[in-house]
Amino acid sequence: MLEDAQNFGLQHLSSGHFLRENLKASMQVGDTAKQYLQKGLLVPDHAITRLMVSELETRSTQHCLLDGFPRTLEQVEEEALDRICDLVINLNIPFETLKDLLSRRWIHPSSGSVYNLDFNLPQVLGVDDITGEPLVQQEDDKPEAVAAKLRQLKDAAKPVIELYKSQGVLHQFSGTETNKIWPYVYTLFSNRITPIRSKEAY
Repeated sequence: MLEDAQNFGLQHLSSGHFLRENLKASMQVGDTAKQYLQKGLLVPDHAITRLMVSELETRSTQHCLLDGFPRTLEQVEEEALDRICDLVINLNIPFETLKDLLSRRWIHPSSGSVYNLDFNLPQVLGVDDITGEPLVQQEDDKPEAVAAKLRQLKDAAKPVIELYKSQGVLHQFSGTETNKIWPYVYTLFSNRITPIRSKEAY
């Protein structure tokens, strides 16, 4: 997703990335989110929206690719995203595939670096590449917590998907491997935006 955004001159704004940054820095939104994540609950809409709005405001003159936001109707309505999003992508990935992918995520707590045992392995298993310190798996990344969170997210996203579908801006892609899905996403982007560099360049 990041490479696609850069290829088309878009600012990639990931709610997950900004949330991890806030958690690492013990900022107010991060502290609020931590209370919910430790209980295996979704971070409240107002906290996620506040986080993303602050990032969007610093990039008001730029075109952005929002990743993981909005996920609920409340987030859509609070930021008027039902009127300003001109292209929405929904990736239909099987539940078990997502659960396995997310439950294989490990982090380095002090830096916020994220690893995945499927596609972003550390150089030494269980150890951060930069510091050599041990990696940990967060409680909400363990299989049972991931499964519960995915069910909540799926239910919350249904009305969002229907809204954007009714507006004619929704595009959906299905698959289990990112390298097979991204060529279709690239083609979709190419029909809307002139690439800065060719597909072969990344």
